[in-house]
Amino acid sequence: MDPAALRDIVRHALEEDDAWNDITTLATVPADAKGTARLVAREACVVAGMEVFEAAFHEIDPTLAIEPFAKDGEAVRAGAEVARVSGSLRGILSGERVALNFIQRLSGIATLARTFVDAAGGTEIRDTRKTTPGLRDLEKAAVQAGGGSNHRRDLGSAVLIKDNHIAAAGSLADAVEKAKATRARVEVECETLDQVADALDAGADELLLDNMDLTTLATAVSMAKEKGRATEASGGITLETIGAIAKTGVDSISVGALTHSARAIDLSLEVEAG
Repeated sequence: MDPAALRDIVRHALEEDDAWNDITTLATVPADAKGTARLVAREACVVAGMEVFEAAFHEIDPTLAIEPFAKDGEAVRAGAEVARVSGSLRGILSGERVALNFIQRLSGIATLARTFVDAAGGTEIRDTRKTTPGLRDLEKAAVQAGGGSNHRRDLGSAVLIKDNHIAAAGSLADAVEKAKATRARVEVECETLDQVADALDAGADELLLDNMDLTTLATAVSMAKEKGRATEASGGITLETIGAIAKTGVDSISVGALTHSARAIDLSLEVEAG
């Protein structure tokens, strides 16, 4: 991630927490007190967010020494020491909450992504734009750490035509024709086989097959393969359904839950003075 952008995110989070005015730490911890904090995984997980974890502490106190024992994308067991922070106790305590918020959230995304990737049996797992405002790049990096792939980063990255675009353009064919003028890859969301046929005839490069039952999805995939077009399944994908969806032969599966519903991982910072 761009260092300047990362620093902006970290500074905003620290300012939100008023970390430079930590009245409890300033009142109770001597300025010259030193200590060590161990970042420990309380549950098995896939680590993500080590860079922003370090950045949060270094923004508070650049003299803090941070030693990582796991890198992004690495699976660790419950009880594993993931990193160690040494130096000023004031710096450690004032940056603790923000640093933990980042790495707990991002490790949760990476862990969930890995679970979906494993369940899909080799079919590509993609994220969506359903990310926390301001944290998209961090969260998409966490998806990659878990073995998933990034769909379009933003609205300017690729064309994805949905029903409202079709309504505004007048027809699916008109929407695709106008989108082709951008010279970008054009993907069209389809909910029925009629829409699949229309999108293929219009020259769509890829089909987003949304909320289809398995029989309809398999037929849509077959229609697209006959034309040499890629397919992506989406809509209500769960760990219970993803295996059957992957078996339809779809090229990729997008899962909004990777970023909008991931549970934060239980990581704790155990601090010792001296």
